[in-house]
Amino acid sequence: MNGEFEFQFPWLLALLGLLPVYALLRGKVGKFSALTFSSADIARAAGAQARSAAGRFLAFLRLLVVALGIVALAGPRLANYHVETETPGIDIMLVLDLSWSMMAIDMGKPEEKLSRYACASGVLKDFVAKRPDDRIGLIAFSGVPYLVSPLTLNHAWLDENLERLHIGIIGDLGTAIGDAVVVGAKRLKAGSNRKSRIMILLTDGDNNMGKIDPLPAAQLAAALGVRIYTIGIGIEAPCNMPAFDPGTGKFKLDANGNIIPTLLLQPANYSVLGKMADLSGGHFYRATNQRELQNIYNQIDRLEKSEVKQRRFATYEPLFGWPLLAALGLLAVELILAETRFRRVP
Repeated sequence: MNGEFEFQFPWLLALLGLLPVYALLRGKVGKFSALTFSSADIARAAGAQARSAAGRFLAFLRLLVVALGIVALAGPRLANYHVETETPGIDIMLVLDLSWSMMAIDMGKPEEKLSRYACASGVLKDFVAKRPDDRIGLIAFSGVPYLVSPLTLNHAWLDENLERLHIGIIGDLGTAIGDAVVVGAKRLKAGSNRKSRIMILLTDGDNNMGKIDPLPAAQLAAALGVRIYTIGIGIEAPCNMPAFDPGTGKFKLDANGNIIPTLLLQPANYSVLGKMADLSGGHFYRATNQRELQNIYNQIDRLEKSEVKQRRFATYEPLFGWPLLAALGLLAVELILAETRFRRVP
């Protein structure tokens, strides 16, 4: 039997203290034997000492019946306490750049062959795992944006969709930051009734495609109640983009297993990302290696905490029936004994 034992009216138990007082004031427990003697002197001598054992037992039963009745009135019960956690959560739209420049391997040691995209996707998975109570969606973009996952609490499904992405999966080349932000903001507004809506934009390039410029897109997001955290990824120096297969997103290697360099990438101008964050009330970050990127997502995780409310309540299982039944049973025993075995002789 689970639960905490307690009394609904514990102050009634104070009445139990009156029972021994009653027994003391009464001065005796049972009644004198009622017999006829031929001499009053004999009766006087016998009556001064002899009391009926039956009277003591029956009086004890009556006191026990009253005690059990008091316990029943005090309302014994089992209290099962429960705690409900209410987490309103935050709606988060992840906007991930899949332009070809995200294949650059400047985020780690050269021998690691870790591209910007591989670094970003790994950090995103860790971020999603830390937010079990938030609805999270994903938009990937290159020359055009695509909705990979709408806002969902099914993070396992979100991870599966993230696993299917790779650089080259979007055939339209370029970087359409403004269009991706607009799509993300509209999705957040349309599918969200929560007060807190944020977008985390990660890119390594300048906006060079799409119909909407980044700053008007950020203004639209702010008007829709969306706060944007922008992250510029990549070193601030020219770097080579390796050859890769757009069909699989895998590096192409030479006969010795070395990466084949192709284009020389110039560092992007990230000032527009800072302006976008300012317009929407968010924050701009720069990540030049995997550790910095991980720290950025950790900071955002701390800044955007979900409010947790707890409600404590209890369900009760009444137990007054047990002492009440016991009291009635003992009362019946007392009455039966008083009229049979311990019946008083007149």
